[in-house]
Amino acid sequence: MDHFDVVIVGGGPIGIACALEAKKNKLSYVILEKGPIVNSLFNYPINMQFFSSSDLLEIDNIPFISGEAKPKRNEALEYYRRIVTSNDLNINLFEKVEDVTKTNDGFEVVTEKNNYGAAHVIIATGFYDIPNLLGVPGEELDKVAHYYKDPHFYASQKLVVIGASNSAIDAALECYRKGAEVTLVIREPEVGQRVKYWVRPDIINRIEEGSIKAYFNSNVREIHPDKVLVETPDGIIELENDFVLALIGYQPNFSFLEKMGIQLSDDDKKLPLYNKETMETNVNGLYLAGVICGGMETHKWFIENSRVHAPMIIKSILANKKK
Repeated sequence: MDHFDVVIVGGGPIGIACALEAKKNKLSYVILEKGPIVNSLFNYPINMQFFSSSDLLEIDNIPFISGEAKPKRNEALEYYRRIVTSNDLNINLFEKVEDVTKTNDGFEVVTEKNNYGAAHVIIATGFYDIPNLLGVPGEELDKVAHYYKDPHFYASQKLVVIGASNSAIDAALECYRKGAEVTLVIREPEVGQRVKYWVRPDIINRIEEGSIKAYFNSNVREIHPDKVLVETPDGIIELENDFVLALIGYQPNFSFLEKMGIQLSDDDKKLPLYNKETMETNVNGLYLAGVICGGMETHKWFIENSRVHAPMIIKSILANKKK
């Protein structure tokens, strides 16, 4: 069994940042990623544009040059892939971690392919794996998706988009512009305030002109093969429908965290317990990095404000090694 100073679970931008920091400080390490490099970003919508500017997405002071101030998905994939390959980072792709167990001298990390020993473990798995569910009849139908990729698929179709966040609004606008008949169902009284500032006026204008129909203070109650039932302030209505995009957010794999012994807050936020100066959890030697630190508050941490986790963690690991 291979043994490392640090095993990093998750090969996204923050996992990569942790690896760079470990390598710089001559620690043995490996990144274990269940998919391709920056798997979550790879699974973002094809035309997705970041809220952050390219300089705020940089890691380890490596310049991120993009065609626009706010880069798109394909540019981010190129940037992070280049960092991994040019720095010859030790990363095992398409290797899902199944278990992390505390041992007398550190941890045993079990994947679907191998077992690893680690003095320290960093969990940088993000929150994009598990979609929030509607919990309504018909959600299991093939016409319902919780992830959105390409607007071409929905051209000339009657599409219901559920949600008021960036993912839902981007999908509604893109699909409308590719010829879909789009209806938004939003449980709040307005389009989300966190929607990208250059996108929010666009969707409001499309709604006001009638190009995109929107039902506010409303919820989908049932999904059928050919229709959707929506509870509105004026009562239940039926919408003829071909496809449903339920883009109401995602959540970390809390059961995975709890299985490792990480304590979560008792409220709905499910905040993991960690030291804000070192990022070490209540399990000695086990660290959290990136957006997973926010629990259900998935809007709290981003690449731009969690880049600092990498040097904080490695500093703590180096201090522990000296003891």
